[in-house]
Amino acid sequence: MTTPRGISAILLALLGMLLAGATIGEAQQSPDPRMADIVKAGKLRVGFGLGGINSAVKDATTGEIRGPLMDLARALAAKIGVTLETVGYVRSGSILDGARTDAWDLAFLGADPARTTDVDFSPPFMQTDFTYLVPSGSRIRTVEDADQSGVRIAVPRGDASELYLSRTLKRAELIRTESIAQAVELLRTGKGDAYAGPRPTALDEADRLPGSRVLEDRFGIVNRVAVVPKGKAERLAYVIEFLEDAKASGLLQRMIEVHKLRGMRVAPAGHAGPK
Repeated sequence: MTTPRGISAILLALLGMLLAGATIGEAQQSPDPRMADIVKAGKLRVGFGLGGINSAVKDATTGEIRGPLMDLARALAAKIGVTLETVGYVRSGSILDGARTDAWDLAFLGADPARTTDVDFSPPFMQTDFTYLVPSGSRIRTVEDADQSGVRIAVPRGDASELYLSRTLKRAELIRTESIAQAVELLRTGKGDAYAGPRPTALDEADRLPGSRVLEDRFGIVNRVAVVPKGKAERLAYVIEFLEDAKASGLLQRMIEVHKLRGMRVAPAGHAGPK
């Protein structure tokens, strides 16, 4: 079975084959002026929301951060010709705090209009559905069933799913937690009726919650985007080019396959995402 380290090695090898001009040596010889500040610093600081299989997870023993977005960040740092510095947050919603304090240069998030105050987005590079995970014996069969009086929906505070449901839920109650693990634990202990999140994360959590199931329908679409702090238009343009190359080369599709991101898909080239 391929180990997490093996997965990263595979994807970095693919990067070398698939993305033209991506070697460190080439980047150092001809640094792109749009990334001059990053090259001068010698490192790319990337913010990650931890806990979701479609984002990044932190090994409880070694402290190593791994996952598809970690591999993508390594590939980008290699292309620029700098080292990668990870900035981890217990939940994705906390990443925006770092935009206000210059804690990172780039991050990956689910696109949501509420986040445009602090950051600028790339077009989506990956997409998936928002849906619900429900515990064993649940009578909830559809998204419509979940939005009923008395239903308690657990969701990490500030995550894209929480922002979306805050605007759209009509009857159900949102229970905001500090992490994905806390949200799923509410289902395990009978204190929540559904967990709301991206389909790959819901499916991964279902594997560890006996008898649980993920609904077949969805309550929305989440577009995974790269974000930069306001005022960094040139940096964002460089990152967009990198992501479009990763789409065209097949790197993102291979990443989805290697990490077994069920329910995840590569966004169309230059796609602005559904409204």
